[in-house]
Amino acid sequence: MSEPTFVDLSNPPAKALVVVAHPDDIDFGMSGTVAALTAAGTEVVYAIATSGEAGPPEDLDRSELAVLREKEQRAAAAAVGVSDVRFLGLPDGHLVADLELRRCISAQIRVVRPDLVLQQTPERRYDRIYASHPDHLAVAEATLCAVYPDSRNPHAHTNLMMEGLEPHVVPEVWIGGLEPVDVFVDITDVFDRKLAALSCHQSQVGWIDDVEALLRGWASGMTAQHGLPEGRLTEGFRRVVTT
Repeated sequence: MSEPTFVDLSNPPAKALVVVAHPDDIDFGMSGTVAALTAAGTEVVYAIATSGEAGPPEDLDRSELAVLREKEQRAAAAAVGVSDVRFLGLPDGHLVADLELRRCISAQIRVVRPDLVLQQTPERRYDRIYASHPDHLAVAEATLCAVYPDSRNPHAHTNLMMEGLEPHVVPEVWIGGLEPVDVFVDITDVFDRKLAALSCHQSQVGWIDDVEALLRGWASGMTAQHGLPEGRLTEGFRRVVTT
């Protein structure tokens, strides 16, 4: 088995699509990688299934919270070089990996036509149960189904063809939080952008005493766990090649 190394972004993918369940999911988990990709020249698009209207603060009107969380996410995206943020308008807390969710994500893949998809893991984590929100699991499973076979199959979701959305093959997927990790991204030089992005979600992180320490601890822990160069900050993924 080869030694762990950071992915080479000297020849980055032209376009990447990030698919998650809620506003802030990207910024907790993979916005350092997004920042590294955009810095390397990749065009990154966000597709976010819900507007996070079922989350805290509980005393805020749900429609007002949806507007607030979308605003926070757009600001967070801008901090890491992303201007195209798409909210799919699905109900927070009610997602299942059914054909309708697969169709919605397949449509985004066919419109964006990415070379790379980044997503959450469809596998439940019992050691970090908060990361395994049912919406996360549903969107992750539906995203993998949309990548293969739905978005490339002209006979899947035929109404998409009627809308002029031609099939598209996504050659590679990076899954955050899925072991074994085999793609490592050095986020040291863009860590401040990741911190700025997560800090935009004040409705969700305002209670955290030290957001920087939290993120730095996770990123340095990934470095140490996999024997990567000391002093570097890392995000990791499981790579799935589909071609």
